[in-house]
This record gives sequence, C-alpha cells and structure tokens, in this order.
Amino acid sequence: MIGIIFAPASGIGGAISLIRISGTGTDALIAALAGTLPKPRRAALRDFRAPDGTVLDRGILLRFPAPNSYTGEDYAELHVHGGHAVRSAIANALVALGARPAEAGEFSRRAFGNGKLDLLEAEGIADLIDAETEAQRRLALDQAGGAMSRAIGAWREALVGLMARQAALIDFSDEDLPPEVEAAMLAAIATLRDEIVAALGAGTAAERLREGIDIVVLGAPNVGKSTLVNAIAGEEVAIVSETPGTTRDAIGVRIDLGGVPVRLIDTAGLRESTDAIEAEGVRRARAHGARADFLLLISAPPDFMAPEAPPGIETLLVATKSDLPFAPPDNALAVSAKTGAGMATLIEILKARVMDLTDRGAGPALPRPRQMTCLRDMVAALDRAMAVSAPELRAEELQLAANAVARLTGVIGVEDVLDQVFSSFCIGK
Repeated sequence: MIGIIFAPASGIGGAISLIRISGTGTDALIAALAGTLPKPRRAALRDFRAPDGTVLDRGILLRFPAPNSYTGEDYAELHVHGGHAVRSAIANALVALGARPAEAGEFSRRAFGNGKLDLLEAEGIADLIDAETEAQRRLALDQAGGAMSRAIGAWREALVGLMARQAALIDFSDEDLPPEVEAAMLAAIATLRDEIVAALGAGTAAERLREGIDIVVLGAPNVGKSTLVNAIAGEEVAIVSETPGTTRDAIGVRIDLGGVPVRLIDTAGLRESTDAIEAEGVRRARAHGARADFLLLISAPPDFMAPEAPPGIETLLVATKSDLPFAPPDNALAVSAKTGAGMATLIEILKARVMDLTDRGAGPALPRPRQMTCLRDMVAALDRAMAVSAPELRAEELQLAANAVARLTGVIGVEDVLDQVFSSFCIGK
C-alpha cells in the first residue's frame, strides 16, 4: 500500500510521545500541521494545529527528506506530549490531512523496499525489539547493524568469482587446461563450503540464544525438585509440599543466566503410578527431558537414586538436602536449598553451561530457521558442485548456491517470507 503513513513509535504513558510519518507528500502535510518547515535534520519547536486552526500541542518537529531517511522516503518525526488526548488529537489531524495509520512493520517494509536495509537487517530489528537479555540484544544488534550482511556479502563475492572462473573454464573446455586449474577451482569451492558449515554450527548456538535454553529438572517424588527450582529462580514458582507427587505437570519459569534466556522447568516426580493424572504428568516429564538442552538429575538422601538420563543430552547430577547427615555420591553436586549450601556453585555451573551452549564464535551466526535453511541449501549446492565433473553442471550448482545467498538478504525470491517477517514488528516500526 502507498500513501503517507504515521504511527506512534514510543510506549503509552510516558511524558513524551514520538510519532513517525513517512511517504511522498510528507513535507506538505507537516507544513499544514506545523505552519513552516524546519531545515532538514534540525529540531524545531512548533505549534501543531488541526485543519481548522485549533492548536493541538506544542512540540518538536524534525524532517528528513528522501532519500536520506530511515525509510528512504520523505520522513518526519513529531515529539509531542504523551497524554492520550494529545496523541488522539494529533492522529485525527494527520488523518484529516491525508495520512493513514501504518500497518505492522510498514516503516521497515518500506525501508527494505527502498534498499535502506536488507532482509537480514530487518529480521535483526525484529529480534532487537523482542530481546529480553543482554546476550540477545548483542546478537540482534549485530544483525540489525549489518554485521551479518557484510560477512555474507563476502560469500557472495566469492561465489561470483567462482562462477566467473567456471564460465571461463566452460569457454575454454575444448582446450587442454593444466590439471591444477581444476584442482584450484575445487579447493576454492571447498574453502567456501567449510566457512558456511562453520556458520551453520554457530547458527545452532545463535538459535538457542534467540529462543532460549531449556533446563529441565528430573527426579523421583519428594527429592526437592520444586524447592530447588524456587531457589534458582529466586521466587515461589512451584508449590512445595512434604506430600510426594504434588507436582503433576511441567511448570516453567523464565530466568536470565549470564545474559542467556533460560526456561527452568520443574516436572512431576518420576515413578510408576496407577493414578491417571499423575501418570500423564510423568509421561510429560520424560518428554520434556528428552527435548531439553540441559538436564538437572536430582537425587536425595538416604538412597540418592538419580533418574536415568535420555541419550545425547548433557546432565548434571545434583544431590539435594545436603544439610541432612548423609554422604552424597562423589559424582554429584551437593546442595541445600534450605541453608543455601552449594547453590552459588550450582548457579555458576549453569551459567557456564548455557554460555557454552550459546557460544556462537566470531563468525556470522544466523539465529532463525529460515536463515539456517538458506545456509544448508548453500552447502548442499557446493557439495554437488564438487561432486560433478561436467563444467556446465558445476556452473548450475554454483548458481543455486548464489540463489540461496540472495534469499538470505532478500535480493530475490523473498515475497513468500516478507509478510511473515514484517508482521512480527510493532505498528510504529
């Protein structure tokens, strides 16, 4: 949709409200609203008036003529008082002057369409809006600021060079070229392929960081799982009782460990039960354990019987109730939620593990499934390019790899993902 759009870009209830305006004809609209136009990129104090001349508010006006603006269009910002009546009056005046409320993500969609940001940067902005922890903020800022796009641009340039060399080999296919020419070509493809494989590995960690880490607490009834979860979370998340089997379903709480978002999940005690509800709780507990990123296997005196861990998942054995006079196993971390003994050590271990699980290294790390799919398509195409001997087939595979790179940044083939990407934005973005 075209036309002049506007939307508040600040939260409700503050002293100041920021209203963004963008589109061809913005200068004429704000001239009608504010009387005179300030110089570009210079803040100016103005009275904002309704079409009938009534003063609605006095505030700050900034204008950014195209193409030097966030959207690439004529763009303006109104800084007005944050009361509901003021915002409503300004919105009504803007509609009367020919503007319309923006749809979700429409400002960034226009910026994308005008080449002011690529699809990776747009997705980074969406993730920056949703960031809950410091590590998530840094990851999203790298992407929104173009760091990922610049790294991937190097892959694009490498692919362009490979495609040009392959085209030259096709042109001279009837001549006897030395074997080292073919070997150098394959070596260059392999080098690029290895870089992308490394990014795939980093992407797994980045995806965990974006989505959060699941730490699941497993153990028999009445071993102190709920008490431990409450102690780690620092709040009363789960009901604690001396009666075994109190927890019947999985209970999750979001916490921040070292800047990494974590969902700490308390589960039903693992035991055989004829009670249908408890048996379902045990089934769900095992299912959560099988999907966990990290497991806390809980045991307690006097027998310290810990549950068996699902295969392939990292675990930490924790012996609770260390304030009681029983000796815990040597391979378990002894803690007491009652006295606090061992709790600081447990939390530091958990911080270290979640930071390891989300360590994305120094290269590009793409946290979204769409992005990871593009990388996998690139690796598959490059693998096929190294496997074929016909120059024309290799050129085709290199082109497919280049198409996957282009889908990453939104150069081609992205209409089917644009609505999904931009619909996650707030209205004023």
